[in-house]
Amino acid sequence: MLAVQLGSALSVHLVDEVGAGGTAWLRLTAGAVIFLVIARPSFRSLRGHDAPILLGLGVTMGLQTVAFLAAIRRIPLGTTVAIEFLGPLAVAALHSRTRQALLWVGAAGVGVALVTEPWLGNVHWQGVGYAGVAGVGWGVYIVLTQRVADRFTGITGLALTVPVAAATAAAFGIPQAAGHFTLAVIATSIGLAILLPVLTYSFELLALRRMTPTAFGTLFALEPAIGVILGLIVLHQNLSWVQLTGILVVVLAGAASQRGEPHRPPGPHQAGAQPGTGPLPF
Repeated sequence: MLAVQLGSALSVHLVDEVGAGGTAWLRLTAGAVIFLVIARPSFRSLRGHDAPILLGLGVTMGLQTVAFLAAIRRIPLGTTVAIEFLGPLAVAALHSRTRQALLWVGAAGVGVALVTEPWLGNVHWQGVGYAGVAGVGWGVYIVLTQRVADRFTGITGLALTVPVAAATAAAFGIPQAAGHFTLAVIATSIGLAILLPVLTYSFELLALRRMTPTAFGTLFALEPAIGVILGLIVLHQNLSWVQLTGILVVVLAGAASQRGEPHRPPGPHQAGAQPGTGPLPF
């Protein structure tokens, strides 16, 4: 989570230079190269029915990354993460065995309202909209990642989908980044790619092999709070007490939504699962 939010916070300055699409494209492209070099996936092992899921996941990752970066350019990082978190929380609730999980989604929605403070009339609705799109993408990403994890082990699935994500982001990124290529931009993009997606996905995979999905999901709810802290430290983004209360509500709702789920240890399928499957104990 620290790698995710630090990578996001440090991306803001690059977004100002090459745009959200350009940053997403450069970062994902560098990450794709790194994953391909490390994993060296065998394309001969691919089957015909693998293509739709791999393409769907890759396109989702690309669009989600572009939308998220477009959001943090307009609204604070912590606010963006809180709104985006509604996506995976809603997916988890829909697959939950208890109706109570839906109540936690509503509670998180109240928290998001406190964060955005619409009654003040100064909400940046475009930024909120981008964060909402990123949230939908995050939810779809989790569902598709679960299916990819059933088919591929280790980081093979990532090595096949991140290049697709980079190609998707290229549609937005190449026009925005054209004319802005410098050694500093390229070096920054590679450094950010190491933080996100390379280290992030790798660390999540290591964590999932050692933790139950419920424990992972409960800790995962801390991400909006980490976003607020790094937004304050790196980007000097201050939030009001009402907004901080909203972040706290979102965090508590995310953690509470995991209660009542079975605390079973990861099985063979989950032990090799790709990042993103942890928050969903189903």
